[in-house]
Amino acid sequence: MITTLLVVVIVLAIAFDYINGFHDAANSIATVVSTKVLTPFMAVLWAALFNFAAYFYFTDHKVANTIAKTVLEQYITLEVIFAGLVAAISWNLFTWYYGIPSSSSHTLIGGFAGSGMAYALILGANPLEAINISATLKIISFIVLAPVIGMTISIIITLIIINLAKKSRPSVAEKWFKIGQLISSAALSFAHGGNDAQKVMGVIATALIAQQVIPNFEAMPAWVPLSCYVAIAAGTMSGGWKIVKTMGTKITKVTPLEGVSAETAGAITLGITEHFGIPASTTHTITGSIIGVGVVKRVSAVRWGVTISLLWAWVLTIPVSAVLGGVTLAIIHYIL
Repeated sequence: MITTLLVVVIVLAIAFDYINGFHDAANSIATVVSTKVLTPFMAVLWAALFNFAAYFYFTDHKVANTIAKTVLEQYITLEVIFAGLVAAISWNLFTWYYGIPSSSSHTLIGGFAGSGMAYALILGANPLEAINISATLKIISFIVLAPVIGMTISIIITLIIINLAKKSRPSVAEKWFKIGQLISSAALSFAHGGNDAQKVMGVIATALIAQQVIPNFEAMPAWVPLSCYVAIAAGTMSGGWKIVKTMGTKITKVTPLEGVSAETAGAITLGITEHFGIPASTTHTITGSIIGVGVVKRVSAVRWGVTISLLWAWVLTIPVSAVLGGVTLAIIHYIL
């Protein structure tokens, strides 16, 4: 049954997807902007194009399915989803304002889980009973694994490229690296769109199931993925310049060679996680990849003080979002 609250939830979900786009635009364009391969304006257009292009390739929606199963069905209501979205949007805007590249994926998961746990508590049940523990642990494990995998792959790719570049003249190699960075940034934007748009698809599908508009996840209507990909692409076109500065210059100085390595490593890592239906963080992945190219130069080339600050944001995102989700649901339930 279509209700006003269902419409509000869908609009909020698409709004979150848009915010996700401009919040995470830095993930796709930071290195290509910092190396001056593209202007900021051209970079966001390039990223948005490939964000949307992912719509035509990622049709299995495994990541969306994982998100939909984070909270167990008996603890899902429109109020729970609404509270989770409010929490996720609030934390995303807060971190965007302060230029902190936190994970949009994890804030959505945290907000949804927190509101689900609060609802279980209201019903007199154990809050942990509301959570799909196996799915949640898989997601949490990739807070560590995604950046480590990205860093490892970027180190390997950087070393390979350096050895190949030794056989070319520096001016020729630089030209090819700049061309390569266009391709690698496109690949990262493509993987980002495929991974992140699905997370909101999962939330909208869950809302439709909760209201018995559709019987199950497989019956998700075509307008859901289409609107999610349009929203994230539009959001990416809006920029996110504070986070671009953090990602592109503050972690380590990035050259076109290193940009190719970091972006390719990020795209490969996201491709792997999407294949297995794991909603990994694009932010964590590309940060790990950028650290990897810095480490190849020398360990001191990475500004570890900045990196440690980012790690704190990563650690806090899920619990803070969960608390916000729980508090929002309590306000809805007891006050409104």
